[in-house]
Amino acid sequence: MEIYHLTYPENATIDDKGPYSIAIGFFDGLHKGHQIVIGEAKQKAIELGIRSAVMTFDPHPSHLFQSGKHKVGYITQYAEKIRLLEEMGVDTLFIVKFDWELASLSPEQFVELFIKKLGVKHVAAGFDFTFGSKGAGTMEQMAFLAGGAYSTTTIDKVKDTDDKISSTRIRKLLSQGDVQKTAELLGRPFSTEGIVVHGEKRGRQLGFPTANIAYDESSIIPSNGVYAVLIDFDGKSYGGVCNVGKKPTFHDPGTMSTTVEVHIIDFDEEIYGVKVKIDWIAYIRGEVKFNSIEELIKQIGKDKETAKRLLSKRQ
Repeated sequence: MEIYHLTYPENATIDDKGPYSIAIGFFDGLHKGHQIVIGEAKQKAIELGIRSAVMTFDPHPSHLFQSGKHKVGYITQYAEKIRLLEEMGVDTLFIVKFDWELASLSPEQFVELFIKKLGVKHVAAGFDFTFGSKGAGTMEQMAFLAGGAYSTTTIDKVKDTDDKISSTRIRKLLSQGDVQKTAELLGRPFSTEGIVVHGEKRGRQLGFPTANIAYDESSIIPSNGVYAVLIDFDGKSYGGVCNVGKKPTFHDPGTMSTTVEVHIIDFDEEIYGVKVKIDWIAYIRGEVKFNSIEELIKQIGKDKETAKRLLSKRQ
């Protein structure tokens, strides 16, 4: 997959002028709704005998327009997004820098620079995709501005049995710890990547050594609690029980940042500095402050057995 980074105004186009059938959107999560949009662009590329492409933006608009806690946490970081798009068989990826200069473009300017000048012959996007200054451009306007240069397809709302499949809904589910429903909407387990770093080594003292995971803080993680997970590194996958939280049995939660620690089942080697991927499989319980160390150890043992049982159902 070819990858191009575009920035307005100094690097808003490339020498290769397509032609492309392009799916356009932020696509955070690459959930089932996004997959339909991208699949439409790929199918049109086959019909027209041209290359398929995806155009996305970096960073998320909330990181420009909002501050602090109002910034959206990413469901997929760009390394994972790129990997998933490659697996989907997309030919070309355009990553457009989302800054004040880009946000100030009129819909007409955006279409001229980022659609027509790239040699796009077909545009696929979701019904709620907007572009141009203050999101003034809609897919209806995208079609109107084509002037015969390209065709368009607008994908209607994609729903499961409950509601619209959306990145916003997935973030809400993760904030509730519902990693199983999240996996249904993504079409795969929700995952988090990070590096194993030194922690307090308290798990080893309790008889349950853990890998302390340093993750990108711009990523969303599931709510505090205990989860059955799969953890991948060095080309292998292991079952694990993961604790997300502030370890209230040992610390004042008000003074602690959230940690992610995985007890890897039937594994007792040091893997400091190793990059790992956590697939969140099932929620086990919420975070609890225990009255004694013995009570905590007993519960961790139960959590481990619960995780083994939940993970065995996937085999």
